Amino acid sequence: MNCSSLPDNQTADFIERFFPFTYNQILENDSGCYDFVNHEYVIWHRSLAEALPLSVQQYGYDSIPNLYTILDTSSLDSAGISRTAEQPFLGNKGRGTLIGIVDTGIDYTNPLLRDPDGSTRIAAIWDQTVSGAGLSTPDPIDALHYGSVYQRSHINEALRSEDPHSIVPTSDPLRHGTQMALVAAGSEDADAFFLRGGAGIGTGRCPLETSQNLSSRFFSDPRGCHRLSGGRHHARNQVSSLYCQAGKKPLVILLGLGTNTGSHSGTSPLGLYLNSLSRASGQILVAAGGNETGRGHHFRSVFPASTSYEDVELRVGPGERGFTLELWARESELYSVGFLSPSGDETGRIRLSGDEERRIPFLLEGTTIHLNYTSSELATGSELILMRFDAPAAGIWKIRVYHTLSIQGEYHMWLPVHGFISDETFFLRPDPDTTITDPGNTAAIITTAAYSHQTGGIYLHSSRGFTRTRTIKPDLAAPGVRLPLPDYQEVTGTSFAAAMTAGAAAILLSWSAYTPSAPRINTSIAKAFLIRGADRQNSIEYPSREWGYGTLNLYNSFLSMRS
Repeated sequence: MNCSSLPDNQTADFIERFFPFTYNQILENDSGCYDFVNHEYVIWHRSLAEALPLSVQQYGYDSIPNLYTILDTSSLDSAGISRTAEQPFLGNKGRGTLIGIVDTGIDYTNPLLRDPDGSTRIAAIWDQTVSGAGLSTPDPIDALHYGSVYQRSHINEALRSEDPHSIVPTSDPLRHGTQMALVAAGSEDADAFFLRGGAGIGTGRCPLETSQNLSSRFFSDPRGCHRLSGGRHHARNQVSSLYCQAGKKPLVILLGLGTNTGSHSGTSPLGLYLNSLSRASGQILVAAGGNETGRGHHFRSVFPASTSYEDVELRVGPGERGFTLELWARESELYSVGFLSPSGDETGRIRLSGDEERRIPFLLEGTTIHLNYTSSELATGSELILMRFDAPAAGIWKIRVYHTLSIQGEYHMWLPVHGFISDETFFLRPDPDTTITDPGNTAAIITTAAYSHQTGGIYLHSSRGFTRTRTIKPDLAAPGVRLPLPDYQEVTGTSFAAAMTAGAAAILLSWSAYTPSAPRINTSIAKAFLIRGADRQNSIEYPSREWGYGTLNLYNSFLSMRS
């Protein structure tokens, strides 16, 4: 099958692991349409008509890509960046590095993304929403079968024309990716809030999920959905191609998207792959922690084995089209569930039934719940109970959780991330902790919380750690509240705190790469340097669920290397 023979909205993508001995078999399969992510994962593309329904039983939980969304709606001094820039041996401003941003695209015509001579500071743009001259190389591992890549020469040509978008037809309608770029690496402007950096910019524009197949499965508005979790639009595929096109400069990968779907332990295909990337020298990965605190989307419980069941109360707002709800247990636990509807209709206990999907209708409400039990999810070994509420009636629903095997009695539930569900749908007894969104739960990358550099307080909605398996997240906090951008007024959220951290990482990486006596740096080493230099308050116990190991102070991080 030719990968371009089917329109994107008629194609389904599936994540599959493969082994070295099956590599040649895949290449010899002329009927297959696929993209290699790395030497472990391959993405199969199938006709949507042949693939439906997208069931966990047929394809497996991790094989169906998740949907991600953007996480947001005098800080340079607070982060120690201004003071670093004043030092003659440290004031490199990130020159010679590339910041690769996986987001909603970029407005390349913005004057603050240009050098003083008017030429672009963008090394390359890979827009997956624009068909045309796609990037292709002889190596099948790096071959890409979709989207268009625009080099710096194309962008400069467009900027010199009267109609730039007739030459480079890429944009950023949601503006989030452009805002991220301005915070991380905008050009110097005395009246603005910028890194004042010399780092180049590479961007990957994720496609909005317009095909309806995944957005229908997750009951999400397709305008806010991005396929990114290890699937066809894998983060590494996004940025690695930009990396190659930019001459293999030292690279900071910035991810400002997130999801509540998954184990919250960093074990999704995307998380596992990002962990492997973190070991590469000359490369730093930074992710936003999410803005889920205070949303009521997480529930945690520890209840004794002597109690046969407990009720989890969930308020569903009016007009909710549908949503997914996931229960994740510890490896030592097994649970089953039942449901009580707002009208009092009760299912009783629905016992474990292997990998069969149970369809549970509620006639009085006009609601259907699709229920899946997975006793041992592949990546974690944990039990996963997946519940899909289709046309849920407004009111108080009760999920009755029963012990099947209990040693510690702990489990978690997560609703979809903010933006994928109504603000009027939430748990009545939520837990504000363990709300870091994926891929921020990935152990080896740098995950950033947001705080106000003006008041010194943590951002109200900044997601809290730790992960479900108690890995320390977030790693640190950075300015991310009411950051002034001249083009877009003020921006707030952990995405922009991550962008600030990425800008600091570019300075650190530039110093490492171009100073002969400096140590070589990868993500793990950069994280250690930033943690050691972070500011900490005597009144807070570290590591903190809100602050990680403290607040970003790049200058202190350089000072910490002297001892």
